[in-house]
Amino acid sequence: MRRQRQAAFSVAYTALLAALSLVILYGSCLVPTGRAGVVGLAGLLPAAAVISGGPSSGVLCYAGTGILAFLLLPDKGNALLYLLFFGLYPLVKYSIERIRRLPLELVLKLAFFNGMLSVFWFVLRTIFLSAIPLSTQSLPLLYLGGSAVFLMYDFGFSKLISFYIARVDKPLRNGRSAN
Repeated sequence: MRRQRQAAFSVAYTALLAALSLVILYGSCLVPTGRAGVVGLAGLLPAAAVISGGPSSGVLCYAGTGILAFLLLPDKGNALLYLLFFGLYPLVKYSIERIRRLPLELVLKLAFFNGMLSVFWFVLRTIFLSAIPLSTQSLPLLYLGGSAVFLMYDFGFSKLISFYIARVDKPLRNGRSAN
């Protein structure tokens, strides 16, 4: 009986996180600036699902939000940004950080980021990176600068995950174990 209650909580909590992520994504369509930041905020919720319910909950949160975002959002670019990077990264981060070898983790994370940056630059440039001048000389700077910003994002993301574990997940688990 207790196991069924925990499973039901996990499914309901994952659905709640997916719904909240979708609401934030919808909000990203309404703000005049800071679209990537708001989409990034929506990408924090699959990480919460991974922490609270495991990787399968994270995948369900990510996939459910992504599918619904493509169906419901007026700006499909935001849904694509979520699907290709901000929503996917928590799952990638979880998988990479299980290795527990920091140099290899950093190389793999940077490989993921630079791979996605390549997709955005070479395939989806007109949607996402149209403000960046088309110059092959600036391309190495884009990758170097982007990698530096990404490492700061990853560091901040790790801090937010630590905060979530301490302030949200731990009290949730304590509350669930009391029942």
